[in-house]
Amino acid sequence: MKQLILLFGLILSAPVFSADSIPQNPTPFSQWLEALKGDLKSAGISDTTIAKALNNIELNPKVIEYDRRQPEFNQTFWSYTDKRVNDFRIELGREKLKEHRTLLNQATQTYGIPQRFLVSFWGLETNFGRYTGKMPIIQSLVTLSYDMRRSEFFKKELIKALQIIDQGHIDAEDMLGSWAGAMGQTQFMPSTFQQYAIDGDGDGKINLWQSLPDVMISSGNFLNQLGWTRGETWGREVKLPTNFDQWELATLKHKGSLAEWSQLGLTQANGSPLPSADISASLLIPAGHTGPAFLVYPNFRVIMKWNYSTNYALAVGLLADQLAYKAELSVDKPKNEVAISVETAKALQEKLNSLGFDTGTPDGIIGSMTRKALSQWQKSQGLIPDGHPSAEVIQRVLN
Repeated sequence: MKQLILLFGLILSAPVFSADSIPQNPTPFSQWLEALKGDLKSAGISDTTIAKALNNIELNPKVIEYDRRQPEFNQTFWSYTDKRVNDFRIELGREKLKEHRTLLNQATQTYGIPQRFLVSFWGLETNFGRYTGKMPIIQSLVTLSYDMRRSEFFKKELIKALQIIDQGHIDAEDMLGSWAGAMGQTQFMPSTFQQYAIDGDGDGKINLWQSLPDVMISSGNFLNQLGWTRGETWGREVKLPTNFDQWELATLKHKGSLAEWSQLGLTQANGSPLPSADISASLLIPAGHTGPAFLVYPNFRVIMKWNYSTNYALAVGLLADQLAYKAELSVDKPKNEVAISVETAKALQEKLNSLGFDTGTPDGIIGSMTRKALSQWQKSQGLIPDGHPSAEVIQRVLN
């Protein structure tokens, strides 16, 4: 597991389970809650905070429902980015860059994170602070701590959240956010807040809900601590040569220098040579060989430590580019693209397994193992082995 992945990124990318597969907590909630209060007191939480935050608290069934919710479709690169890197967000983000130039410049000078990236994260997480979530954080964390699926994880987050209240940064009733405990304008988990959040406006408190200096300085510090390399960007769109046949290299697991990628015939999207910079890069083709191709740099992996999703990291980079300059992709979205249902994806996995191409246990989620198996099947059929589950390829496998 990546050692510094933001915790809420782990939550959002965690596998989903049916309610029947998870044991029920055998201890009645009231009895469990009294034991919890004792544990919290032993952890150093004040009696006042414990009383104010936990007296009269109840479980929230909605939180468990969200935790168990199965996705109906596998999001494609195009559907994901269309919803996040859109004209409205680009224009508003450019306005925010101008409006908060002084503050953003301060964060950039201190931590080395370009302004456009700070605004891009802000835009993707909460639409520039417009929606930070309305779920009571303490109730959500208590509910998830009582639940048996990831009890210990959420109990640790609950302790961190109560410490934040104990430290006077915010009152329990004002600590609102997502069902899983992410909070503030950049959706920090409590443990991330405790380790990386900074009082940016000097008022003695850290308020990631209302203080933009706190938000931006904390985000800059977090990305810097995750390993952001000053002076480098996230990556770039590239063009593959017509005779490209090294599809097995299109994975984050493979790294090559820009000189090596140039030798394979890759160029910038406009056809000009790749830069001569000494930087390692991985090739991604998130929409298959007919879609855009990207070379991603070390800072792309830092973005993935914020949220362990290639689509998310691509969206951050693409939005950041759009905020600074017009950066349209060279490939248009296909008109006939359709999302893959979980049922169809599971059928695909089952069929590939039966043909001897191992996808693991069929779960209906298109992951790296499924893409690898699909690539192997494509190669066996004389097709371009890009591992992309297009509608045509799925139909061919299943038929």
